[in-house]
Amino acid sequence: MKGRKEVWIGLGILVILVLIIIGIKFFSTNGESIMESNLKTVYVATGGGKENFLADEEVNKIMKKKYGLNVIYDSWSNGKLIKNPLVREDGTKYDVMFCSDQRFYDYYKLAPDTTKGESARYTVQKGGLTLNTPIVIYSWDTVVDALIEQKIVTEKDGVYYITDMPKLISYILEGKKWKDIGVDMLYGSINIDSTDPVTSSPGATYYGLLLSIMCDGEITDEAVAENLPKLKEFYTKSGYMNNTPADLFELYLKTGVGGKPMIVDYEKSVIDFANSNPDGWEQVKDKMRILYPTPTIWNSHCIASFDEAGDEYYEAYEDKEIQQIAWSKYGFRTGVTGGNYDVTQVNVKGIPQSIISTVSSLKMNVYEQLISYLGNK
Repeated sequence: MKGRKEVWIGLGILVILVLIIIGIKFFSTNGESIMESNLKTVYVATGGGKENFLADEEVNKIMKKKYGLNVIYDSWSNGKLIKNPLVREDGTKYDVMFCSDQRFYDYYKLAPDTTKGESARYTVQKGGLTLNTPIVIYSWDTVVDALIEQKIVTEKDGVYYITDMPKLISYILEGKKWKDIGVDMLYGSINIDSTDPVTSSPGATYYGLLLSIMCDGEITDEAVAENLPKLKEFYTKSGYMNNTPADLFELYLKTGVGGKPMIVDYEKSVIDFANSNPDGWEQVKDKMRILYPTPTIWNSHCIASFDEAGDEYYEAYEDKEIQQIAWSKYGFRTGVTGGNYDVTQVNVKGIPQSIISTVSSLKMNVYEQLISYLGNK
């Protein structure tokens, strides 16, 4: 009798435990679904160059838990962002446009040019510069040593600056060989590889910087007309160009100094690479050099919000945790451009605390003129 009683007690305890486990799973799942149902969905039409950051699990968790936002991203080309109707495939209106450069943001706020087939635009309620990274030139130790000898590059506090950009540009236009500056191991003419400015937004940003330097920072109609032929000569001498910065940066890393002595890219690329591929970074970090042109130009990813949900998304970028992840993991300088950043947070040497020498972003009409001129055969 006693043994039977103990069996019943044991079965009772087992049943209670099973019910507790089922209850925990039910309430946990139900709680999650309740939380998800309470989230505000934000639809974002986004240009390229920040895919890894936008997909970051921690960033999206912060958006949900702290701000109650479930963010849905759709990839767009920057050109279509300012030309086509900003609606999803199902006809849903976007709450946010997140373009890849300030010129697209500034242009979107203007009235659409119907003669170019541009669609009606939403009113921008809030927005501005959100994720920033400067143009840099990636090179290698032997090349940079020669450029220092030529007084083109200067090293200060562990950071390498191109302090004579006009001289470097003139070397390329003159067709100087690598051997002419003492880099006998390299064959051919001095060149800086970039993406194509005619088809690539990053390439256009770089050529905008070159044009600004050639014009001594004075972007007038006369100065632009005078220097476009020189810029086209530079473009012609540059030869074959890659379509995307990611492809170019990968080639730079894989082929080394012999394949890609110098390339144009963004500061963020090396920080992202060092974090996502620590083994690969260990192999190249001692010979790789990051050169900061003086002046350089910002690539500023800008948010334009069109409604309350979009406003909340834009304001979430003031979050210190999100800013910390953007900088230390993906290399984006957030908030006010030119601000100070703790470079000890990134596992890359040769990054300056602040970017001081810059040129202003060119207006869309100058870029259109530049691209049209270079693309004319």
